[in-house]
Amino acid sequence: MKLLEALKHRVLLGDGAMGTELQQAGLPPGGCGEAWNLDEPKKILAIQRAYVDAGSDCLITNSFGASRIMLERHDEEGRVREINRAAAQIARQAFGNREGYVLGDIGPFGGLMEPYGEIPAALVKNAFTEQAEALVSGGVDAIVIETQTALEELGIAIAAAKAAGAPAIIGSMAFDKMQEGDEVRTMMGTSPEQAAEFMAEAGCDIMALNCGTGIDMWRAVDTAKRYRSVSGLPIMAQPNAGLPVLENMKVLYKETPEEMAQGLETLLDAGVAIVGGCCGSTPAHIRKFREVLDGARTQSRARA
Repeated sequence: MKLLEALKHRVLLGDGAMGTELQQAGLPPGGCGEAWNLDEPKKILAIQRAYVDAGSDCLITNSFGASRIMLERHDEEGRVREINRAAAQIARQAFGNREGYVLGDIGPFGGLMEPYGEIPAALVKNAFTEQAEALVSGGVDAIVIETQTALEELGIAIAAAKAAGAPAIIGSMAFDKMQEGDEVRTMMGTSPEQAAEFMAEAGCDIMALNCGTGIDMWRAVDTAKRYRSVSGLPIMAQPNAGLPVLENMKVLYKETPEEMAQGLETLLDAGVAIVGGCCGSTPAHIRKFREVLDGARTQSRARA
C-alpha cells in the first residue's frame, strides 16, 4: 500500500532523532554523518533498526545534509549520489520483511540565497535536483523536505522532488516560539498559516512541522491546528523532546518518553496523520508513542 493510501486508514508512526544517535554511535563533533551511509553502513542500519523495533512505520533517511552544497563542506561532494542512494537502501533494509515507508530526507542547504545571501538560486536548484534524483533512484516512498525556514528554498526543493518523480512530497517547516506571547514563526518570519497555504499551492502531499526553538509537543498541537485551519492535506508532526537545557556547554533535551507522550493524544485529536520525534527523541520515546497509538486504535475500534 502506498504511503498516501495508508494515511487514509491509520495514523503512522515516524522515527526520532538521528543526529544524537550518530553521536552516541561514535560520530566525532563536526563529522559527516551522511558519509557513514557508505563508510559505516552497519552503524546506520543499527540506529534505524532500533526505531523499527520500537514500532516506527516510517523511517527518514540519513541524508539531511547530503546535498552537494552541504557535502562540499566535508570534501564529500564526489559521492553525492552514492551517499543518498545508500541512505534510502539502508532504511529499506532496516524494515526487513516488515511493511514500512522510507522518507528521503532533504534538509536545508545551510545558507541564504541571493539577494539575502551569496548563494545563487540556480546552485540550490541543481543541488536539490541531484539529491532528489538519487533518493528516488534509491527507492524512497516519499521525499521529506525538512527543517525549512524560507518558503523560497522550500519551493525550489518541492519542484526538484516533483521533477525527480517522487511518489509523495512532504514539506516540513521549523518554527520558533517568539520571545513575547505564544506566536510562532520561522526564522524568516513565516507563520504556520502562510506555510500551509504555500505548501498546498506548491504541490505538497503532506504538510509537516519539525524542530525549531521551543517547539515541544504542545506547541506542535497548536501549529497543527493552524495548519488544519488553512488546508485539509495530511499533517505530519515531529516535535522535540521538550525544551532544551544547557549543561556543561551541551544542549540537552531531557523530556522522558512518558512526559513527551502525555501530549500525544491531543496531537492526534488535532488531526495529525504521521507523528514522530525530532531533537532529543530516542527509540524509547518512539516505543512509548507506539503504545499510545495502539491504545488509541483499540479504543476507537471498541467505540465502533
